[in-house]
Amino acid sequence: MQGHIQQAAEHRKGLAITAIGGLMLTADIPLIRLSQSDTWSALAVRSTLTVLVALVAFGILRFALKRPVPIIHGRAGLLVITLYGLASISFILAVYSTSTANLVFILAFNPMFSALLAWWIAGEKPRPQTFAAMVVMILGVLLIVADGLKAGNTTGDLLALATSLMLAGAITASRKARVDMGFAPLVAAIVPAVIGLAMAGGPSGVTVAAPGWLALNGLFAIPIAFWCLATGPRYISGPEVAMFYLLETILAPVWVWMIFSEAPTPLGLLGGGVIIVALVSHSLWQLSSHRRAVRTLAPRHPV
Repeated sequence: MQGHIQQAAEHRKGLAITAIGGLMLTADIPLIRLSQSDTWSALAVRSTLTVLVALVAFGILRFALKRPVPIIHGRAGLLVITLYGLASISFILAVYSTSTANLVFILAFNPMFSALLAWWIAGEKPRPQTFAAMVVMILGVLLIVADGLKAGNTTGDLLALATSLMLAGAITASRKARVDMGFAPLVAAIVPAVIGLAMAGGPSGVTVAAPGWLALNGLFAIPIAFWCLATGPRYISGPEVAMFYLLETILAPVWVWMIFSEAPTPLGLLGGGVIIVALVSHSLWQLSSHRRAVRTLAPRHPV
């Protein structure tokens, strides 16, 4: 009984940490857009500031604990860092290559990718309900991609799909390792920072019209968001962590609509609606299933 109580407490802790990360992540795209920077400048500045935060936090934590604090946990840590680094690059490229609505709707494929990877890597076979949700979501993505073909932003949509797959891979690898990977996505920002600076032509080539917004993003929003989202798999399953990325799917287009008056196209909105309905239905089913399992495991008093 005590073990079940502790497990439930850790699960609630994981949900709270990951929820904070998901909420902070919803500010990412609007802050990038508000900075009025070009693609490579945004990648360079956002990533460099994130690395600086990681180094400062690492130093403070090591001083407070009076012992070494591991950043890279073996080969699993290297894999997670690589995936986060590549995802950061493809994400920024997608921001400047497709609409915000298309980007976040396609990123919503993350939970389904996580479920498939959990099946492949950990042998956790998805249930028929999950397969059904995947089929519906594929239809939604096809609607968005078809809309992208008409609008000429197919490359951006494919970059968004690649980002979703790499994030799911990082989440799954973190979950399998069962160690604290909170610093992994922050340290991973070194790769996109170097690439962004190189493509921009060095520090002198960085162009940011409103640097304050990008500083807010790189110093606060992104470090908090990704530390929380990378820590979540230590306490909750990969698909559950991926579900919190859906907060960006729901809220980011709202912020962009409010700030920039950028409304999604009808076909893109339809595809996104299909994806959200499938995911919400699947999430409610998962929650109901989890609660039934907990009640089954709970000890019963004799009568």
